[in-house]
Amino acid sequence: MAEKNKKNPTEEELKEKNAEAANSASEAEDKAEAEKNEKKGADEVKTDIKTKKSKFGKKPKENDKIKELEDVIAQKNDQFLRLQAEFDNYRKRTLKEKMELTKTAGESLLVNILPLMDDFERALQSMNETDKENPIKQGLDLIYKRFSDFLKQNGVNEIKARGEVFDTDLHEAITKIPAPEEDLKGKIVDVIQKGYTLNEKVIRYAKVVIGE
Repeated sequence: MAEKNKKNPTEEELKEKNAEAANSASEAEDKAEAEKNEKKGADEVKTDIKTKKSKFGKKPKENDKIKELEDVIAQKNDQFLRLQAEFDNYRKRTLKEKMELTKTAGESLLVNILPLMDDFERALQSMNETDKENPIKQGLDLIYKRFSDFLKQNGVNEIKARGEVFDTDLHEAITKIPAPEEDLKGKIVDVIQKGYTLNEKVIRYAKVVIGE
């Protein structure tokens, strides 16, 4: 009877075996599910890394392009500012040249009139020494005054000389003589030929004698 029971398991033994089999199957399913989830997570991580690599891989190129464009814009802006400054300087220089040309227009004509003024002055000085009431002298005085006014109206002015301190920018020393007075040392004691300026530009230096 003992041998017969061993060959034919009891109902309890069958239940135990079935439970063990069910547990093993459940564990296998759980393990498979865990492996599946683990693989899925790994794939998602790999995909995310690839995406990030793709994004970060493109960004430096975009930054380089932006930097290159900014450099081009800065260079063009600098060129524009330089060109604008050069044009402004050219405009100012042109205006200055036009103003100077206007001021000195007819300079050669006015310079050629100066010897005529010298002749008038010498003639008047000679007449003052003889006959001050001579009608010819009065006529010369009138003409001389008109010439003098004409020169002043055109910007020609006489350079101050007699009694002034010698200035190489205005005067030309012909000779030196002993100063007749102490306070005339280094100053102009006589004028050989008058000097003139045209709108503050010297067109003829005053020829003078300096006291020493």
